[in-house]
Amino acid sequence: MTATTAANGAPEAPDVPAASGVVAAPDAPAASGAGSAPVKGRSRRLALGVIATGMLMIILDGSIVTVAMPAMQEDLNFTPAGLSWVVNAYLIAFGSLLLLAGRLGDLIGRKRMFVTGIGLFTLASVLAGAATSPATLIAARFLQGVGGAMSSAVSLGILVTLFTEPGERARAIAVFSFTGAAGASLGQVLGGVLTDALNWHWIFFINLPIGLAALLLALPALPADRGLGLRAGADVTGALLVTAGLMTGIYSVVKVEQYGWASGHTLGFGGLAAVLLAGFVVRQTKARTPLLPLRMFRSRAVTGANVVQLLMVAALFSFQVLVALYLQNVLGYGAAETGLAMLPAAAVIGAVSLGVSARLNARFGERAVLLAGLVLLLGVLGLLTRVPVHATYWVDLLPVMLLAAGFGLALPALTSLAMSGARADDAGLASGLFNTTQQIGGALGVAVLSTLAASRTESLLATGHSRAEALTSGYHLAFGIGTALLAAAFLTAAALLRPAR
Repeated sequence: MTATTAANGAPEAPDVPAASGVVAAPDAPAASGAGSAPVKGRSRRLALGVIATGMLMIILDGSIVTVAMPAMQEDLNFTPAGLSWVVNAYLIAFGSLLLLAGRLGDLIGRKRMFVTGIGLFTLASVLAGAATSPATLIAARFLQGVGGAMSSAVSLGILVTLFTEPGERARAIAVFSFTGAAGASLGQVLGGVLTDALNWHWIFFINLPIGLAALLLALPALPADRGLGLRAGADVTGALLVTAGLMTGIYSVVKVEQYGWASGHTLGFGGLAAVLLAGFVVRQTKARTPLLPLRMFRSRAVTGANVVQLLMVAALFSFQVLVALYLQNVLGYGAAETGLAMLPAAAVIGAVSLGVSARLNARFGERAVLLAGLVLLLGVLGLLTRVPVHATYWVDLLPVMLLAAGFGLALPALTSLAMSGARADDAGLASGLFNTTQQIGGALGVAVLSTLAASRTESLLATGHSRAEALTSGYHLAFGIGTALLAAAFLTAAALLRPAR
């Protein structure tokens, strides 16, 4: 689907490709992958269901863990610093391998990469559920991150090569976006219920039946593709540089809260990451078969969508995580209550992304729908900057949850834009790039917003304010910065994704 085509005849940007979204170069392989057979009708819908199920399992796991962390700490005797690695080990593996996994999917076959990733993620989930020591759990979480990166990186690439007709693709992307937008909220509900009703081990064991079902259905449902072959783009040096750079950079960011922005630890690892990533960019200009062809960034749709996503995801960390902390630490909600309180957000996101986003994108164009979604999200964080210490859910918080419908508008439009400039043989790479910017945005949101909120809270506690007042003020600061990031995302989308005259 194009970035700007609408039913009312809105003009297209000159560098945005035709309506099919993925442009095949004259010598590019067939859209469904080299050597694959066409997939139609019911088989495509089954394939979409497999992809959505696999992604929902991975996304649920990201949020389901946060609710159960206090129980893990008590059961396994985690230190506070050690407990953070339950999240950090996953983030580092997942975020640093997405780009490489996406390109490898193009080379060795996206189905093979997806199935292997789901299998590894499922196995690692069983190991995590059976963990009896902190080291075992952290190692299993790292393996979960590897498996999650392998399957997530190629999922969009498979989807856009299966659905080439604009209307069908828009509906398929809406389903895919729903799993990302609503999965985090559903994970908090499920995590709270499983932890309270059973124990924390079951937040991982629940992945076993889901993963096995996805594997059994994926083998016949997903189109077989041989890929381009490793000789078509096996840039080993580039792969090592970008993986090491991303891993080092994400590590430096997730440890900011512990060491501080100006510490030698942060500056040292951050500087090393910058050097490695700069070396990767230089390598891509000289490599015969670059891992990340820089020509992709000549598309305003690809570049703009990835920048907007980075800013938007960083901002919405304050909604997805800090609202849950506010409910528990200030209002005194339990784990299950917190999940249920945020359930209306998941419901409206699902209703919008599945119900109307595809039609709105077709009628008004993805750019207009994205901007409208960002406006609603600005309202979400704007209202949260004024949430009181003694809030009433129905008056102060429910309207915020309902305005989260903006995410159901913004994410499908953004996903279509991000994939619109990719060639058929680059679809896996474009998918990996889009997921990478999402993870980097999340890591930056965690580092920046949580650190500043904690700093404001500590300073107010030192001056005699109550704990509830100090926490609320810290969250207000984070919501305000998130609002500024969303405003920057809106301006970026308006500038880079504008249609031609």
